Amino acid sequence: VGFEVDLAKEIARSLFGDPTKIQFRSMTAAERIPALMNGDVDLVVRAMTMTCDRWQQISFSTEYYTGGQRLLVPVDSPVKTIDDMGGKKVCAATGSTNITAIAAAKSKPVPVAAPDALDCMVLLQQGQIDAVSSDDAILAGFAAQDPSTKVVGPAFAAAPYGIGVKKQNEDLVRFTNGVLDRVLVVED
Repeated sequence: VGFEVDLAKEIARSLFGDPTKIQFRSMTAAERIPALMNGDVDLVVRAMTMTCDRWQQISFSTEYYTGGQRLLVPVDSPVKTIDDMGGKKVCAATGSTNITAIAAAKSKPVPVAAPDALDCMVLLQQGQIDAVSSDDAILAGFAAQDPSTKVVGPAFAAAPYGIGVKKQNEDLVRFTNGVLDRVLVVED
């Protein structure tokens, strides 16, 4: 259930005439690109930030969401921005752009990688880390589920989401873009 699940179902509806003609696979951030490259999946519709490095390996649809990387901290934390995280443990998903941005932060936080952002949330709840870093939409969901946390700071890295497609499947990229053009309403 969710926005990206609905996007995937709309692509299936357009391809097969039936939104249920789709097989969903659960995978970590680190598994996404290899799964596309190996042909294990046809599309990745899962909060995937388009980066230059990733464009070298796979293709993307047009951007369907613009997010930003922020921090999730306990409500009693004095942290306001990534600049306050020097020497503190900040967790992000292995293989995500988020872990790279943490390591590049000028304040020199200690990057902690976990299989998924949800694993980072558990580490935060257990007091093993000081913050979780991910895209703002994901963190907002975590904060809604756990009122002992809050999202802080401005975005310190951009997160333009695109649907991942194997490099050789340019027709599928064009088809997916057509579906996105049809189903997404852009407001000025």
